[in-house]
Amino acid sequence: MRRDDRQGWDRFARVVTGRRSWALLLAVFVAAVAVIAFTGSNESAGQAPVSLPSSAESARAAAAADEFPGADEAAAILVATRTDDGVLTPSDLAAVDAALTRAEVPTSNGPRVVAAPDGRAAIAQIPVSVDLNGFALTDRIDELRTTVATDLPEPLRVQVTGGPAFGADIADSFSGANTLLLIVTALMVMVLLILTYRSPVLWLVPLTVVGLADRVATSVGTALAQLTGLTFDGSTSGITSVLVFGAGTNYALLLVSRYRDELHRHDDHRDALRAAVRHAAPAILASNVTVVLALLTLLLAALPNTRSLGAFAAAGLLVALVFVLLALPPALALCGRKVFWPFVPQADGRDPAEHGVWAHVATRVVRRPALVAGAASAVLVVFATGLATTDIGLSRTEQFRVDAESVDGLRTLAAHFPSGSADPAVVIARTETASSVQTELDAVPGISRATPTGTSDSGTTRWSVVLDAEPGSAEAFTTVEAMRSTLDAVPNAEALVGGSDAEALDIRDAARRDQALVIPLILVVVLLVLLALLRAAPAAVLLVGVTVLSALAALGAGSWISGTVFGFPALDTNVPLFGFLFLVALGVDYTIFLVTRAREEAGTHGTTQGMVRAVASTGAVITSAGAVLAAVFCVLGVLPLITLTQLGIVVGIGILLDTFVVRTLVVPALFELLGDTVWWPTTPARRDDATKDRTAAAY
Repeated sequence: MRRDDRQGWDRFARVVTGRRSWALLLAVFVAAVAVIAFTGSNESAGQAPVSLPSSAESARAAAAADEFPGADEAAAILVATRTDDGVLTPSDLAAVDAALTRAEVPTSNGPRVVAAPDGRAAIAQIPVSVDLNGFALTDRIDELRTTVATDLPEPLRVQVTGGPAFGADIADSFSGANTLLLIVTALMVMVLLILTYRSPVLWLVPLTVVGLADRVATSVGTALAQLTGLTFDGSTSGITSVLVFGAGTNYALLLVSRYRDELHRHDDHRDALRAAVRHAAPAILASNVTVVLALLTLLLAALPNTRSLGAFAAAGLLVALVFVLLALPPALALCGRKVFWPFVPQADGRDPAEHGVWAHVATRVVRRPALVAGAASAVLVVFATGLATTDIGLSRTEQFRVDAESVDGLRTLAAHFPSGSADPAVVIARTETASSVQTELDAVPGISRATPTGTSDSGTTRWSVVLDAEPGSAEAFTTVEAMRSTLDAVPNAEALVGGSDAEALDIRDAARRDQALVIPLILVVVLLVLLALLRAAPAAVLLVGVTVLSALAALGAGSWISGTVFGFPALDTNVPLFGFLFLVALGVDYTIFLVTRAREEAGTHGTTQGMVRAVASTGAVITSAGAVLAAVFCVLGVLPLITLTQLGIVVGIGILLDTFVVRTLVVPALFELLGDTVWWPTTPARRDDATKDRTAAAY
């Protein structure tokens, strides 16, 4: 660290730990309360993620459909069956028609109730306003379900499914879920902090600071959504909260751990805290900047929910940084040394780099570096091979981890009607080409029937197209692609293919493009940050390489566990990108904590012993931080969507691999194999002032 930088951090440390630092703590608290009070609640927290890019053909088809009569309404589908799986009787059909009357479904020229070919099921459409979303949509669907189920004769059963019902069930499943997520996360962090510091008091300080940061981050996200038009939906809010808690707790652990070490060297707790802040803050800032910059690359993605996550999570982590650097030190300064009760550190001069299990582990690793690096890397490669057999993409019915009537109803419908009739595709084309479009649609393999359903004032015609394939299947995607290819060849048709299958196909393709664009950018960002921080090309390239291998291993192991243990049919399209992002960006946190300390120690003790001392000094805090972060991500499993459960599994496994394998075994072994070459083109600065100021080591 350059002299000017050291002086700047020293001045900062004096401000946040001095005897008047309580005023800074009070100012941060007042500002936090003001932000929470004046921002308001997040009204979009109950909405489903918005995944479809506005430029996609299916999105343009949906916009074109607004020109047709009835565009202000969407159709929920009522599915009627008998619990004894018998054929519906005339009285059953009459009861279903009466239920539609109670639900105020208008009469039409044709029958409102359509029976299945096997006579064991019937369906009807119920109009729902397209302006409803979130919890308002949930209330309307709940009202409909209650109304149509009232006074039904036994053993008749009705279910409400369709697009509006799916949106309602997602909103309902998120009802209270983020509060549960917050409670479980806080309890998890509390337990791990108590186990780490063996103090019934200390955990209150960092948990209070990080918890307040999380609430402010939610308010900042809400304000950002109002300013940018991005959607701060339930899943984005949940992931952001997990990131704020996980990363904020990691920063707090790093600072508190350094503070505890410095208390062994200083009689005055403020001097110890000042030294801890002076040397921990640069590492905290560097790790935060790395993750924030990596998250901001998501703004280049095509998927709207991916862009939203990048913006809101980056803002949340900046809030966490502000609270840990500006609020936590003053709070610790007020509490004094006794906050560590009953194991209060005394000024006994103990050096943590010379004692403990991590010093023993690091010493054994550098004795046989080739064997350790080879064996550990082989394990990671084996885990990564799980990606070779991983299916990517969940259909609409596979999104929920909890029971949902919309999913059950769609499965019931598919069991009695032709597969595609559950959710027909939509085609919109110029009316003057209608006959040509009809001819081409009739010739496309995989289409059961294509029926014109109306014309618009702008001169377009709409078709309802029933596919033979099951909704969301690979066969359905193939048919949609065939339709698009065929209709593109019709002169002047300007045909658009939409509907749920087309939307799912467009989302899948956009996700693949995002992965191809964003993943390389993430690696470039991480590499540049490490080059700027370490000023050592071999070290930066090596660390990015092992971090990528660790991320691939976690994705492979996580996908295997997702399918084998939990029975999930595939990884959701968002999981590879989000999982890779979090594993690489957050994994670099531990790289920064370890290697910046190793570089400092190498100035006095050489590369090998510098790494041994770095592992010994940071092993406990990295282990604790990794355990906290892995546990916090696993808490995503309390949320109702499979994609979030899968993300928690993948990131949890990856953080543990990064903590116990990469940082503990692979990195020390590779540094020993490369020796001083790892710091090229610079060399670690000699610490001539080591005897005068033993607190000069950074993390």
